[in-house]
Amino acid sequence: MTSPPFEEVELNKKHEEILGKRTVLLQQMESRYEQQKSKRRQQVKLSQAAHERNSQLLQDLQKMENRLRTRKLPHPDILNLETRYWASVEEKIPEWERFLLGKGPHPSSDPSRTPKQQKQKTTPRDHAPTQDGALPPRPILKRVK
Repeated sequence: MTSPPFEEVELNKKHEEILGKRTVLLQQMESRYEQQKSKRRQQVKLSQAAHERNSQLLQDLQKMENRLRTRKLPHPDILNLETRYWASVEEKIPEWERFLLGKGPHPSSDPSRTPKQQKQKTTPRDHAPTQDGALPPRPILKRVK
């Protein structure tokens, strides 16, 4: 028998190399495909969880909205008094702010105040700044329609 010509041997070697590379590439593609499938499954789970959270939040908001609709509003006079009270508190904040921060005198020592305002009794607590030095919380103003 005669041996195959040199070119045929070289072609067979190249063919084997190509088949080897093809096998490696196929394995890489399968691996990447599995990774993508795993990633998609994870994304689907995250999406479903987000959808459930959003659905629950929507239900909670609808319940709150219904409660607000059915809640009885206070008498208009009370709302008016409350609004005027908080407006006056807001107006006086600059006067009290320096005192409450420990940076100025008590507002009643202001010479521009009327004698009646100066005679009002104060307790020792009125002269002390807050324990942590912070301002008291600001009220939520309700607006009358």
